Amino acid sequence: MGVDIDPFHAISISKIAYDLKAQGRSIIHMEFGQPSTGAPARAIEEAKKILSAESLGYWESAPLKKRLCQHYLDTYGVSVRPGQIAITAGASAGLVSALACRFSAGDTIAMARPGYVSYRNTVKALGMKALELDCGPENRFSLTAERIATLEPAPDGLIIASPANPTGTIMSGEELSALASVCRERGIAIISDEIYHGLSYTRRTHSMLEFEPDAFVINSFSKYFSMAGWRLGWLLAPDAYADKAAAYTGILFLTAPSLAQHAALVALDETDELQGHLETYRANRSLLLKALPQMGLDEIAPPDGAFYVYANIERFSDDSMAMCKEILTDTGVVLAPGIDFDPENGHRYIRFSFAVSTAETHEAIARLAPWFKARART
Repeated sequence: MGVDIDPFHAISISKIAYDLKAQGRSIIHMEFGQPSTGAPARAIEEAKKILSAESLGYWESAPLKKRLCQHYLDTYGVSVRPGQIAITAGASAGLVSALACRFSAGDTIAMARPGYVSYRNTVKALGMKALELDCGPENRFSLTAERIATLEPAPDGLIIASPANPTGTIMSGEELSALASVCRERGIAIISDEIYHGLSYTRRTHSMLEFEPDAFVINSFSKYFSMAGWRLGWLLAPDAYADKAAAYTGILFLTAPSLAQHAALVALDETDELQGHLETYRANRSLLLKALPQMGLDEIAPPDGAFYVYANIERFSDDSMAMCKEILTDTGVVLAPGIDFDPENGHRYIRFSFAVSTAETHEAIARLAPWFKARART
């Protein structure tokens, strides 16, 4: 028998939303971290050119790996080799390869709760033990070095994310450095999910590689580069595991989409257009941070980065799944239930994604404000 894993509840709510849309309902999708902005225009043009000129096949782009090395040097001051990089079919494939090549069945992998639903489920699916550490508002919903230092026995690995999903919390350089130091002392291997880098509003995003060169780093073109549907990411492995990580990636996933790799090489240089996308998210964030407290949602995680607001709903409901379904039915706004990210306390939270357009953000607020006002009366 296979390992039981938890479903992604936001997907089931999204399916209901698409059924309603097919019936003619107006739907605003704020359930997924999926940019409404498309891939950069020049990247799309490059893809069209490649489609007309090449048959495409199994391929890992050497120019893309070289360009990513330059990205790490320019952005973080960190030198890495192309041989450390495996191009993956999205960040999810990178997570699977990192876990599979570094750990064994039965190993314990620690992670923050709330956290991305796939962390604990991928760990469980690979026969490892997910150790979820409750992180509340007192610690900005984030792991601390002090917490990791007190774990007995020490876990084999640690997954961190900054900016985090679902909270948007960004860990400072000092916090990351302290975590790296504790993990190094205790022999805990680090996997750093940096998929939301580039999407920051309050502070700089640091790569864990600045503090721990032996960390595994996962990233993707899905978020900042607005290429979610192109299914392209990368895994950066430490030298000692680079060949093994490449072998796992090749055996499990063969290669990432060739067309996406051609487009991504161009996308990496489209800074002006991508920063324009960031300004759209910044505007949406400001709108929500002003509107949500007026609706009674004034206990939220710090959305330093990414494009999420994680809000406490306990004054309205103790069932986030039921509440999200009710909001969808009544308003056409699709939100993610907190139980996806926190199976213990997530029934008291919902997540808003502000990766939609600014016009949709205005409309969502216009629909939700009277709904919450009426809910408060009852």
